[in-house]
Order: sequence, then structure tokens, then C-alpha cells
Amino acid sequence: MSPITVTCPTCTAANRLPPERLGDHPKCGRCKGALFAGQPLVIDDNNVAALLRNTSIPLLVDCWAPWCGPCRNFAPVFEAAALQLEPRLRFAKLDTEQHQELARLWDIQSIPTLLLFRTGREVARVSGALTLTQLKQWLLQQAV
Repeated sequence: MSPITVTCPTCTAANRLPPERLGDHPKCGRCKGALFAGQPLVIDDNNVAALLRNTSIPLLVDCWAPWCGPCRNFAPVFEAAALQLEPRLRFAKLDTEQHQELARLWDIQSIPTLLLFRTGREVARVSGALTLTQLKQWLLQQAV
């Protein structure tokens, strides 16, 4: 199998590794940090391009805001999914209040909204808080 590319959550370096090594707790070649931590990354203006451009595995982004009750209720579900489904998927969160330009760019109309990216392109989205079972079912429907 050909190598895949994974962005380091700490230094945003692109790391190439064989797909069969994803489950071996890979570390970044540059900063030696863990490539996967079993928890969502925080997307911001500084790392969004690298996360989208340098990641061969699907990226699931939770668009949320601190004042949103359903967003706060969904946060533990999203964290549980990250713990269970990484490294097959990369999980990240976008605070739409802090990063309004990204929210506009991605046309976020309601929150919480989940965006699924493959090779830097949005391939699916769903709005509303989901249970863990519903989230996994939705991901299965997206062939993830």
C-alpha cells in the first residue's frame, strides 16, 4: 500500500507513513509529538490549511459555539467518537465565534454542524446534535 499523509497536530508538519502503521501510535518526524491523541484537534486560522491539505485520512469537523446548548451537549459524544475511531478518521473542532471567517467560508448556517472532508474537500455535512450511535451510522453512510 502507498503511504498516507497525516498532519501533526502540534507543529502542522506533513508526515508520511504506511497505512498499516496508523494503529502503532505514530509520532511526528519533526517535533516527535503524537500524531493522534484520541481527542479532537482545535482548528484555527493557523492550522486549517495544513489539516485540509496534508491529511490523507478523512477529517470530521464539529462547528460549534460556546453559547450553544446543543453544541455543549454534543461535545462529549464527539470526544467519545474521536477516542473510538481515530486514527481511521481525524477529528477537529471549529469555534465559529472565534473563527467567523472560516464559518462563513464553510457556509455554516446552524450549529452544531459536522463537516466531513476528504483530501481537503467537503464531501458531506449534517446539522444538529447526534448520539454516538447516530454519528457512527452517519459515518457508515459516508463510507468512512
